[in-house]
Amino acid sequence: MKADPSGILTGAHFIDGDHACCEGALAAGCRFVAGYPITPSTEIVERFARRIPQVGGLFIQMEDEIAASIAIQGAVWAGTKAMTVTSGPGFSLMMEHIGLACMTETPCVFVNVQRGGPSTGLPTLPGQADMMQARWGSHGDYEIIALSPASAQECFDLTIQAFNLAEQYRVPVMLMMDECVGHMTEKVVIPPVRQINLVPRRWTAKVPGEYRPYEPKEDLVPDMVKAGDGYRLHVTGLTHDEKGYPVINAEAQHSLVYRLTEKIRSNAEQIAMSCQDGLEDAEVVVISYGITARVAHRAVQMAREKGILAGELRPVVVWPLPERQIRALASQVKALVVAEMNLGQVVLEVERLVAGKTRTVLVPHAGGTVHRPEEILAAIEEAVR
Repeated sequence: MKADPSGILTGAHFIDGDHACCEGALAAGCRFVAGYPITPSTEIVERFARRIPQVGGLFIQMEDEIAASIAIQGAVWAGTKAMTVTSGPGFSLMMEHIGLACMTETPCVFVNVQRGGPSTGLPTLPGQADMMQARWGSHGDYEIIALSPASAQECFDLTIQAFNLAEQYRVPVMLMMDECVGHMTEKVVIPPVRQINLVPRRWTAKVPGEYRPYEPKEDLVPDMVKAGDGYRLHVTGLTHDEKGYPVINAEAQHSLVYRLTEKIRSNAEQIAMSCQDGLEDAEVVVISYGITARVAHRAVQMAREKGILAGELRPVVVWPLPERQIRALASQVKALVVAEMNLGQVVLEVERLVAGKTRTVLVPHAGGTVHRPEEILAAIEEAVR
C-alpha cells in the first residue's frame, strides 16, 4: 500500500466500497470508531481495526450497536472525529442515540450498509429500505443529512463529505450505502492529503466562564470545546437552554427545536448534491440513488436508443432532497419515474414535491437483487404513452 508519512493511503487502488469507506474516514481525520459486527458492513471496521494503529487512532468492538452509537458521542465530546458502522438491524438499535446526537448537536457519522429487511431479513443481499428510517427513525422533530454513494469511489469521497457536513452543521450524518456498493470492487483514486479539503471542528474562541455550549452563531450552529479543557459542560438529551441546562417548558422547546431544524432547512440548497444527465430535452426523468442509479442509467440509455427522450437525476445527498430541482422538473416533463430498492419511500417525498403537476411512477423492488434495466425501461415506456 502506498501511503504518505501520516499513514493515509494515496494513489490508485482496486478495493471494494466498504474498504474505500474506511479509507475515506481515515482521510477525513476520523480517529475513533466503535462498532459491532454485522453483515454486510463488517469489512469497514475490520479494515479500520487493522489500519487505525498506523495513524494513531482507536477502534473498539462494543457489546452491541446501542453501546457503539453512544461511545462515538463520548469520543466526539473528548475532541475526536468519530463514526460507527452497521446495517439494518443494528441501525434500528441506534435510533435513540441518533436522536440524542441531534439534540446535543454532536457531529458524528453513522454508516449503514443496507441489506434486505425487515428484521434480520437478508444479511448478505442488498436493500434500500432504510431511507425513511434514516430521516425519521428517532422520535421528535429534527433534521439529519444522509448521503448515498453509487460507487466505490464515492464511498471514499462521500465519507469525507459526511464528516465535513457533520462538523459544519454539528449534526449526525448518515452514509446510506447498500450491500452491492459495499462489496463491489472498483478502482478508487485517493488524492494526496494536501489536496483533500477538510472542515475543521468549530472550536470556540471564548474563555471558560464566557462560553455557552449551545449559544448559536449567525448560521445557527454553536461552537464546541473539548471536555477536560477547563470549560463547564452540561450535555443532556432534555430540552435545554444555551448553557445546556434542562428547561422544561414550551418556550424553550420552541426556541431549541426550531433552531435544530432550521440550521439544516435554511441551508438545504447548499447541502443538496445531485448528478444528472439528459435533462435538457427529457420528457421523462428517472430518479434513483445508490446502486439502483447504475441500473437506471442503463435503462435510460435503452430508452434513448428507442427514441424516448429520457433523462436521469441521482440525488447524492438524499436528505435533504434537491427539492427545487424536482419541483422544476415537475413542470417540464410528462412523468418522473422513481426506482428504488424498496416498496416506496423516497417516492413519497417526490410525490409531495410534484404536487400533482406531473405523473409519478414507482418502480419498486423488495431487495435481494437489483432491478433489471428492462423493468425500469418498461416504466419509462408506460410513462410516456
